[in-house]
Amino acid sequence: MKKILLTIPPFIQPNTTYPSVTQLSGYLNQKGYNASSCDLSVKVLLKLFSAEGLTKVFREVEHNRELDFYSSRMIKLKREYINNIDSVINFLKGNNNGFAYKIMQDGFLPIGESYNNIVDEKLVFGSMGMLDNAKYVASLFIQDIVKFIQQNISNHFGFSRYAESIAASQPEFENIEELVLQNNLINSTIIETVRSNSEFAKCDFLALSVPFPGNLVGALLTAKVVREINPECKIILGGGYVNTELRNLSDPAIFNYVDYITFDDGEIPIERIIGSGDFVRTMLRANNAIEYIEGGNANVVHTPHYDFTGINIDDYFSLIEIPNAMHKLWSDGFWNKMTLAHGCYWKKCTFCDVNLDYIGRYSPGKAKQIVDEIESIIAQTGVTSFHFTDEAAPPALLMEMAVEIIKRNINVTWWGNIRFEKSYSSDLCALLAKSGCIAVSGGIEVANERLLKKINKGVTIFQAANACNNFREAGILVHAYLMYGFPTQTAQETIDSLEVVRQFFANGLLDSAFWHKFILTRHSPVYGSPEAYKIKIRNSKLNRFANNDLVHEDISGANHDKFGAGLRKSLYNYMNGIGLDWRIQKWFDVKVPDPTLDRHAISNNILNTPKKLSKIRKIIWLGSELIFEQKNKKEYIFSVQMNSFEADFSLPLKYGEWLEKMVKTIIKRDGVADFVELSNNPILKENEIIEILQSDYLAEIRGKVLLLI
Repeated sequence: MKKILLTIPPFIQPNTTYPSVTQLSGYLNQKGYNASSCDLSVKVLLKLFSAEGLTKVFREVEHNRELDFYSSRMIKLKREYINNIDSVINFLKGNNNGFAYKIMQDGFLPIGESYNNIVDEKLVFGSMGMLDNAKYVASLFIQDIVKFIQQNISNHFGFSRYAESIAASQPEFENIEELVLQNNLINSTIIETVRSNSEFAKCDFLALSVPFPGNLVGALLTAKVVREINPECKIILGGGYVNTELRNLSDPAIFNYVDYITFDDGEIPIERIIGSGDFVRTMLRANNAIEYIEGGNANVVHTPHYDFTGINIDDYFSLIEIPNAMHKLWSDGFWNKMTLAHGCYWKKCTFCDVNLDYIGRYSPGKAKQIVDEIESIIAQTGVTSFHFTDEAAPPALLMEMAVEIIKRNINVTWWGNIRFEKSYSSDLCALLAKSGCIAVSGGIEVANERLLKKINKGVTIFQAANACNNFREAGILVHAYLMYGFPTQTAQETIDSLEVVRQFFANGLLDSAFWHKFILTRHSPVYGSPEAYKIKIRNSKLNRFANNDLVHEDISGANHDKFGAGLRKSLYNYMNGIGLDWRIQKWFDVKVPDPTLDRHAISNNILNTPKKLSKIRKIIWLGSELIFEQKNKKEYIFSVQMNSFEADFSLPLKYGEWLEKMVKTIIKRDGVADFVELSNNPILKENEIIEILQSDYLAEIRGKVLLLI
């Protein structure tokens, strides 16, 4: 049987595998093929960040007489770096936790440039957070080595950013190929790792997944080596970068390295390549020209199956690059990555690549199948932590999944990307937390009502604030994606957006956030209607190689470049609780207007937003049976016990009788019942049921034991 090797090329985050290879492997193996995955990225990083690898790094640089201060210092301390790197990586893999005490000894690890911006560790980690504090210090040690390599061997090196600036929208393939053919330590380490892994010499098909620009050079170098050691192997290129950047490829030179390039979901295109040869969404070279074969509509119905064959969980190591509880989720610990739905259920944001299949074609999974897959992945990896990588997980599907997890009594931890919409009531957030949700991330974007409408976000600032508040009350961490420089955005609107962000942090609604500048892309609605957004596209001519990001002129907006430094500086401080009551002007080196937004707009909105639901779909009971007694002819008194609290409350006789029967009915239905079913009873009318469920009588157990969705 032909062997298919699905590979993540260098470089990507070192703490977990990217899900494309395990998803494709799962599909192909279900179809009867022999497929396995290889995370070449982490294998190369482990080879580089080792005593042997660092010895080569320092040997290549030590005779350079033009080193800066920190590089010279590292050369002098090279023995300390080489002697400690294996122990540090082993510790960051989650082994030998006692080594944390050694790391925290003053002077044990050499101090380099990365320590310049170190935070107050005692404030962040306290006296008992030894393990995380040591991870942070060890991560700074690793960051110093990364900077050393960037400054002295390859300025393109980095975790998940290798040659990223070169690969993104690169007009000519020659510039990419130049990096592939460079003779440097990074390339030689990749070559050595591929040659030493027998899987590359044995496979009949090699599928290289390139999710980001930072994976392209590593992918092509891997393909080059495999061509040399295994000339009969057919090489396939696909992934997120390919889908966004190479759709208009006209330079056939890349086919000196690969045989096929596939677009959108890779399952059926790869299956056709290795099977019938009846190509679908595939590009190839014919007579020294590029031929693209659409092959008709051939998409896989969600839900995917994941197969971790070939992935060694013990290879991965964690980093804490920023000492922030939410930020550390991206780089700390192994996360099983999976998706709940294909595409985005909103798919209307005008800045987004909604014209591409991976966003524009929405296909949700089914809750029971998703939880089946969760259990399958746990059985394979032994890890119960999940990161859902959806564009935006649908709230209704999250609710159904959460109920299914609770019904099956599965102990999982999960987080993912959402939209901050009004569907996230306090009770839904409590349900998600009960099922294992610890964090969410989502786009607040420009934080200005006029621009949110122009973006077609479908969410207002105050809706987002209420959603964030409900997540906070449920104990769920919140990260926000922020944008500046959207076409027509004025200086005043930028400063007002920052004021909104300040108020979000001041009210504890956000744990972390990130500003990025608007980038015009070919697959967005803004590109399709430049006049409507008052922009001039400087050069829309198609490149021969990569095409996505475009340079544009904002005719009516502000000079957005002058705001970047101040926005980033303020945000860094806000995340550390600093300057939340300062004037906005303090963060900028240039004159900016004062905010026009009331300084208490967000807190006033939260206080004045009613908690009652206009419509109830489901009633969820998370506790055991009620303990009750009839106090007198007019009143019932109830007692309910939970792990973290107990509650006693009384109800009028008629209401108490209904509550007792309702709870017994819900428990028989695994804790969940439709409201319509429970409202049809002889004791109370529907309006009376709604009134009592949201009354002060049950306030003590609402959001804890009793949830209304």
